[in-house]
Amino acid sequence: MTRTDRTDGPTHTAAPREQWTGQVGFILSAIGSAVGLGNIWRFPGVAYENGGGAFLIPYLVALLTAGIPILFLDYAIGHRFRGAAPTAFRRLGGRAGRWMESLGWFQATIAFVIGLYYTVVIAWALSFFVFSFDLRWGDDPAAFFVGEYLQVGDPGFSFEFVPSVLIPLVLVWVLTIIVLAAGIAKGVQRVNMIVLPILIVAFVVLVVRALFLDGAADGLNALFTPNWAALADPNVWIAAYSQIFFSLSIAFGIMITYASYRRRRSNLTTPGLVVAFSNSSFEILAGIGVFATLGFFAFEQGIGVDELEGLTGVGLSFITFPAIVSQMPGGPIFGALFFGTLTLAGFTSLVSVLQVVSAAIQEKFAISRRAAALAVGGVSAVLSVLVFATTTGLLALDVVDQWTNNIGIVASAVLTSILVIWVARRGRELRYHLNALSTFKVGSVWVVLVGVVGPVILGYMLVSRIITLIAEGYEGLPPWYLVVFGWGAILVLVVGAIVLSILPWRRSPDDFESWPPYPPVTDEPSATRRPEVRS
Repeated sequence: MTRTDRTDGPTHTAAPREQWTGQVGFILSAIGSAVGLGNIWRFPGVAYENGGGAFLIPYLVALLTAGIPILFLDYAIGHRFRGAAPTAFRRLGGRAGRWMESLGWFQATIAFVIGLYYTVVIAWALSFFVFSFDLRWGDDPAAFFVGEYLQVGDPGFSFEFVPSVLIPLVLVWVLTIIVLAAGIAKGVQRVNMIVLPILIVAFVVLVVRALFLDGAADGLNALFTPNWAALADPNVWIAAYSQIFFSLSIAFGIMITYASYRRRRSNLTTPGLVVAFSNSSFEILAGIGVFATLGFFAFEQGIGVDELEGLTGVGLSFITFPAIVSQMPGGPIFGALFFGTLTLAGFTSLVSVLQVVSAAIQEKFAISRRAAALAVGGVSAVLSVLVFATTTGLLALDVVDQWTNNIGIVASAVLTSILVIWVARRGRELRYHLNALSTFKVGSVWVVLVGVVGPVILGYMLVSRIITLIAEGYEGLPPWYLVVFGWGAILVLVVGAIVLSILPWRRSPDDFESWPPYPPVTDEPSATRRPEVRS
């Protein structure tokens, strides 16, 4: 049946594509994707270790020269070519669509692998939310987390499951599958519109409480006192680009997929700016809350903030913060707020990550939304439990995360920029698409930022990280373990991308015309310029 929607661009045939109910729903969902675990446990430590207040300068430069331009690139690709990453890249590639499709599957497999272990961290946060009420970690949070809770064993592969991890992990997977099966408007959007306001209010309450703790000012001074000499260190600038890049959910299919569900006549760049600056604002808010709390911790121990350990990542969240909660007035409430916000921030990001995979499978094999959600969620849940709910789960998670993020995602961004701008030569067309629909226009400098600045900086990051991992290993772990879980994860991404791109489509994605037309048609009335679009 043909559906004509004169308020939404061209005519569609076949089943209409799912859509966000409006701009607010899209913006909240995109912010929910961007605001995740890394905003809370990564940014504060990275800023502190890379110049304090001075770090905000390279951070802002990175946001404007790489973060926002690549975010716009993802929006333009997804919205113009109306599909998840594999579909969109196939259509973008034109005659070379078949091999461009493999880039889309590379991004989808990255999202798949991230979903396997990201869910586990959310399960940990959910457990510690419950533990906060009776301070179950006791006087030694490190021993509790590593020993009693995770029961960490030696590097290897174990089928000895940890019930305290397994039960919340299964619960998180059930909730995730339900949200994905409900669809974009009734599932993903509804969750974000409910959860994101709760997350923000709870986190603001947490930050305000932290600001009134003894020693909070010392913590803030440690974070924001600028070390201007750090700006001369290239590694500080690389750290800024790395933070922006990883925190905006770009270059592994999320924003391509999310943009594909926007109505055809939709402003793209202004919402993109809202999402980017909202994400950065939350990171700075997280930095204030975390370091005000760390200042209290240092004050209680009679030491300087610079003498504290465990200022980022898993150590900050599940060892340092529980120790702080045990010492502060009203600790159980503060702990519940912290781990509750960590759980909510992680869950909204998780849903976006897995939507990339679910949408790609749904389009490739022409199956229903529910079938795709059950297939992706079911397979992911089984693998997640087998690998990460065991006594070796923490070590495997750390290694897989390191390789997938620092090699997989960065390689994806470099390939996307080079293939889209220089090989497929779609830079001008995508710029035209953004400007034809948006109030905030992008100039030709946008193509330069995406096609030159981004690949050069990210390429340097990629090469230097590969050299470091090969030469120095990682965290003193055995080389064979890094080959299996680190380089093995990259092999899974590459092989998965190749195999999935070779498999036949149940319904051809090539019967499609992008809109608005490019080059733009100027010799006929606009009312007649409504190409037939099959999507």
